[in-house]
Amino acid sequence: VSDLRPSALPGPADVSRSMFDLRSPPHRFMKRYDSVSSVPSSTSSRKDSQGSNRSLDTITLSGDEQDFGRLNVKLCYVSSVEQIWITVLHCKDLSWPSSCGENPRICVKGILTLPKPVHFKSSAKEGCNDIEFMETFVFAIKLKSLQAVRLVFKIQTQTPRKKTIGECSLALRELSSQESNHWLDISPPSK
Repeated sequence: VSDLRPSALPGPADVSRSMFDLRSPPHRFMKRYDSVSSVPSSTSSRKDSQGSNRSLDTITLSGDEQDFGRLNVKLCYVSSVEQIWITVLHCKDLSWPSSCGENPRICVKGILTLPKPVHFKSSAKEGCNDIEFMETFVFAIKLKSLQAVRLVFKIQTQTPRKKTIGECSLALRELSSQESNHWLDISPPSK
């Protein structure tokens, strides 16, 4: 997996422009493929950090590099009433074990890691590439208490059986009345 942003480009600034200029924002040119066999032949080989060419077909991802998907959430703290507003928006590109079936029912469980943890859970939705939750949870908690804790999200299947398939978290140090939007990378569940 290559980071195409200018700061991460190896070698000279005049990297081959035959296909596209890598110095431009990557989102305009990137396409997502579900299997490496779909990758156009002109991009099937890249230089690795040692400078040798390897076909993308031979690159396997270790557990750390695999894409488990991303969770989109919004946070806001309303100081006048001392409330935190947590909105679970989307879960994109989520992957789950084959043992969970084709389209398991998936929900997001949230935990505010206070001394007495606060738990909440979204409704369960059918698993797909872009799961839309659009659910807001409101809790009355003092800002000082929240700024010392984390907000943990566990992505869980409800069918065929309850199982945590991924997780992500966010520190609440910079919580403010200005609504903030976050895309969190989902990791495999910790043991």
